[in-house]
Amino acid sequence: MSITSDELNFLVYRYLHESGFRHAAFTFGAESLVAKSNINGAKIPPGQLISFVQKGIMYQELERSVADDGSVAGSSEPFSLLRASDGTAGKASPSEGPPPAKKHKSENDSSRGAGSSRVVASADDGSSSSGGGARELITTEDEVTTLAGHEGERDRRAKAQRAQMSEPYVLQHLSQDKSEGKSKDVTTLDWNHSGSALATGSYDGQARIWSASGKLTATLTKHKGPIFSLKWNASGKYLLSGSVDKTAIIWDVQKADVLQQFAFHKEPTLDVDWRDEDSFASCSTDKMIFVCKLGHAQYLKCFQGHKDEVNAIKWDPSGQWLASCSDDHTAKVWSMSQSSCKSDLQDHTKEIYTIKWSPTGPGSANPSGKLVLASASFDSTIRIWDALSGVCLHVLSKHQDPVYSVAFSANGQYLASGSFDKCLHIWSVRDGSLMKTYRGHGGIFEVAWNAAGTKVAACFSNNTVAVIDTRV
Repeated sequence: MSITSDELNFLVYRYLHESGFRHAAFTFGAESLVAKSNINGAKIPPGQLISFVQKGIMYQELERSVADDGSVAGSSEPFSLLRASDGTAGKASPSEGPPPAKKHKSENDSSRGAGSSRVVASADDGSSSSGGGARELITTEDEVTTLAGHEGERDRRAKAQRAQMSEPYVLQHLSQDKSEGKSKDVTTLDWNHSGSALATGSYDGQARIWSASGKLTATLTKHKGPIFSLKWNASGKYLLSGSVDKTAIIWDVQKADVLQQFAFHKEPTLDVDWRDEDSFASCSTDKMIFVCKLGHAQYLKCFQGHKDEVNAIKWDPSGQWLASCSDDHTAKVWSMSQSSCKSDLQDHTKEIYTIKWSPTGPGSANPSGKLVLASASFDSTIRIWDALSGVCLHVLSKHQDPVYSVAFSANGQYLASGSFDKCLHIWSVRDGSLMKTYRGHGGIFEVAWNAAGTKVAACFSNNTVAVIDTRV
């Protein structure tokens, strides 16, 4: 038995891709020439690298449970990947006694555990650095709808599903050469404001537009690399895309054609966001942020100041303030009226993965509410900022692993957060207190509220989506 370097590289690439490390996967895939390995990925099940590692650990555990005299004994300490690398860990001695009963797999063994039709909501012993505790709650099956069916977090299908539907619409992303029978990984998606059309971006560099009933209405082909960000403008007339090919494109949706391609970045474009109907911002691994406008050959503004790649950008509801977050552990707020940042938010201790403005203040549906900014970091915390003054209002610190997603309710009163610790937390924006905690059986990549602010959906790494009714 043997394993080639190509096979190992492919498994590592698949692990990075399935776990959501899309930038790392792209870089590793390019450097290791995975695409030239002639390995048929369709025949390799999701999570194969994790499966091999777990089986290796089981073998090590069995091997080390046999003492020198041939007797079998169990270790009194839990056996894990790091303990398996210790040459003496778990080695049995004749005096250790009979082996214990076989344990069920713990939550920490894998982020790809089995799904559950029941999600527990429990109060923690505290909430944030500024709030009180929450009451203990357990949701029933009537309060949680679990949508299953994806083969992996990043399989090659998008699914459009209403919570009460028994069968989803499956959106197959086939390559242009249908004879190949191969499909392409979906990397991003976005609904238009009316909910009548869904745009998806994929690793083959194509954007696709689907009707609400799941019919493919257009395929947009211009990018030369994976698409990492897609955004509809407010009217639904234009679609904006950002790609690894270092460009952003504004598409005429009706004609399924390119209106303008913007090529100012020197490295992959990671995120794009509309400012208004025809102007937008883009960010990149080149640490730069550009503000561009349809019909203009040059950018309107260039923001410099981050010291590492910029992961996400968001305009506030008024279009006056642009927030950005970076691997340099900072978030910044920018204005078109000045070149330097308005606020430099430096309290996180690790990379900031995403940011969100509250749907409050000028330009929003809640103009009397206070405008705040939420930042989610790999330091396991969320911070709520008065972004214009640079003051941190609340530190939300109950997650145990990196936080990948945050979302405000429509009225701006609550914030949902999802982490790889398998927990979805719902917080009070007013005082930072923890209101509810929902624990699933996989890491959470994305959370989103419905328009009424009564339900939260969470996308778990065990191939399920849970829709939680927050009113109970």
